Amino acid sequence: MAKSFTQKKVRYIPSEKFTSGVVSSIRNREVESFRSKYQTVDVLIIDDVQFLAGKEKTQEEFFHTFNSLYEKNKQIILSSDRPPKAIPALAERLRSRFEGGMIADISYPDYETRIAILKTKGLERKAEFPEEILNYIASNIQRNVRELEGALNRLVAYQKLQGTAPNLEIAKSLLKNLISAPNKTVTAKKIIEVVAQFYDLREKEIISSSRKKEIVKPRQIAMYLLREELKSSFPFIGRRFGGKDHTTAIYAFEKIASEVDKNESFGEEINLIKQRIFSV
Repeated sequence: MAKSFTQKKVRYIPSEKFTSGVVSSIRNREVESFRSKYQTVDVLIIDDVQFLAGKEKTQEEFFHTFNSLYEKNKQIILSSDRPPKAIPALAERLRSRFEGGMIADISYPDYETRIAILKTKGLERKAEFPEEILNYIASNIQRNVRELEGALNRLVAYQKLQGTAPNLEIAKSLLKNLISAPNKTVTAKKIIEVVAQFYDLREKEIISSSRKKEIVKPRQIAMYLLREELKSSFPFIGRRFGGKDHTTAIYAFEKIASEVDKNESFGEEINLIKQRIFSV
């Protein structure tokens, strides 16, 4: 974004670093300087805003920053691993502002996108690697763009040190701590199957339109787990459960996520289901 809009002042910061800045500014009596740093930009990007949960002073400072930028018609971009309603201990005034903007559901990048990311980042670092190495990374790191970059950085460091690109075997050795042995593949079908077995139901009951109480809750749990564990998009989840609207999937995710946060025994129940899903 900074490259595309060179006349704009763009600032990116992870929420945890923002929190550290708040604490430091209070300790050093530099609150006004801190506020000026973030309230004078054209675009503010804050990553992982779910980590603001429970941090009252940080939320207060961010609230002022948000309002200041909003009143100046500046752009604010936030990322989170869950919808605003599912973030616990978040001030209602912040939640309402988050929900007042456009909310986009961004799933994990597919294989082709992961390859494209690796190639683009490689070009930025003036480094090229054989297709078999890029295929190996993209096949084994599927859920985290930062991990893709981390893997690439290791190979770039090796290439600069040795003066040549590593072969596949060397790459595997360099990345062995990043890429663990593959687990048994977890699919949407397996999650639905395990949830059905856990609650003594049939799979077809889980994906049906039945409104029976003993079926609705397990169905919502299955939807929640598809989102939580596979990062499936809400439209995909809706289609997987008998062609339901994506808003049904969003409601199910938020409802179960909220209950997990509030009810310890229910959280343990969800963990038991997860253990069965990931057991070999």
